[in-house]
Amino acid sequence: MKVMSPKITTTSDITLVTLQNCPSQLDFTAKVFEKIGALGVDVDMICLAPAHGAFTSVSFTISDNDLDKILSFTSKLRDTVQVKAVVNSGNCKISVYDDGMRNSPGVAAQVFAAAASAGADIRIITTSEVDISLLVTSADFPETLKTIESRFGSR
Repeated sequence: MKVMSPKITTTSDITLVTLQNCPSQLDFTAKVFEKIGALGVDVDMICLAPAHGAFTSVSFTISDNDLDKILSFTSKLRDTVQVKAVVNSGNCKISVYDDGMRNSPGVAAQVFAAAASAGADIRIITTSEVDISLLVTSADFPETLKTIESRFGSR
């Protein structure tokens, strides 16, 4: 395994929104994000669950500052298509980035092991070839960040 020195960045005051009981057609999901964009809300992490029949769930993060706009929007979704919104604010995102992650098996396992050793309550994980982002509760943030930084020799 390659030795890496990834860049570790953090963002605080993040709200996780999970829309449950969404129609599984991708055009529905596209329309949801079009409407959120029209509200001027910047969406960051997105995770679409596998469909269960005609329904799916989609989770995404926004700034806590946009919570009021999202609550109004999700209220309308609930009333029109019976989509249930689960909203949790006050979270923090830890991102581990390194171009060297590409074609380096096992990096995610190292990040997850570090977070597990901190006992972190992980809310959502998103990845790419060069980035692993974890959304953790504010309470778990300091210890989780410390263990991840320790694992990768960052400070």
